[in-house]
Order: sequence, then structure tokens, then C-alpha cells
Amino acid sequence: MKFSNGKIFVFLGVVHSLLGISPFAFGKQFAGFANSFFFKISEGLFEFPLMNGQMNFENFAAFWFFYFGLLLIPIGLLVLHIEKTTGLLPESFVWSYLAMVLTGVFMIPFSGMTFLMLPHAIYIFVQNKSATNGEKYSDS
Repeated sequence: MKFSNGKIFVFLGVVHSLLGISPFAFGKQFAGFANSFFFKISEGLFEFPLMNGQMNFENFAAFWFFYFGLLLIPIGLLVLHIEKTTGLLPESFVWSYLAMVLTGVFMIPFSGMTFLMLPHAIYIFVQNKSATNGEKYSDS
């Protein structure tokens, strides 16, 4: 049985975003963001030490955790479209995704990059290799 990589990306994006706003992750930060109607959740460049500012790392992490999940959704829709039209993801995408995931695994070993995205990246890599070696590539 072949899993749709596009659907996997969308699923990971939705779960990542929902986890980000949950009380188990960054719910406290998002409650604070909601108090300002999600407007100006940080001071931007003025928070950077280069500007003699003080970073709010929890807000920074909360935003990027949530935002990364949102970014996975349109990537998943694009991958789904490519899979339906060509049946094969471009090799440059597969290698780029694998490199990005391996970088994430190296930098944050105990994370979703290791336990979810690394197996998915390997799955895509093997799937593409078998498809380019002449094996039948189908949705069933």
C-alpha cells in the first residue's frame, strides 16, 4: 500500500499547528497573542541583541512552531498535485527535503523531525528510487 506523500505533509502540518496552540506546547503564548488580536506579537528587529534588545524566546518559538505547521499544508497540497499529475516527485525536491530533515535531526535529535519526518523522507527517497528503477508506481 502506497501512502500519498502530499496527504502526509498536510496531516503533519495540521497536527503541528494544532499542537503548537495546545496547552501542551505554546498555549500560554497563544493566549497572550490573542489578547492583542495576534497583532504585533513581538518587537521584531528591536528584540535582537544587535539592536540592544532582549529576545522573547518563548514567543519566538511559539510563532515559528505554529507557522512551520502552516507552511507544511500548502507544500502538501503541491506535492499531492505533483503526485497526481506526474506520479513522481522531482529528485531535487526529494534530496532537498532529505537534507532539510537530516539537518533538523542533527540539531534537535529528540523531536518530530527524527520520529516522523525522517521516516517520511526515507520513504519518499526509497519510493522515488524504486519508481525511477522501473518499478510500477501506482496509488493502490
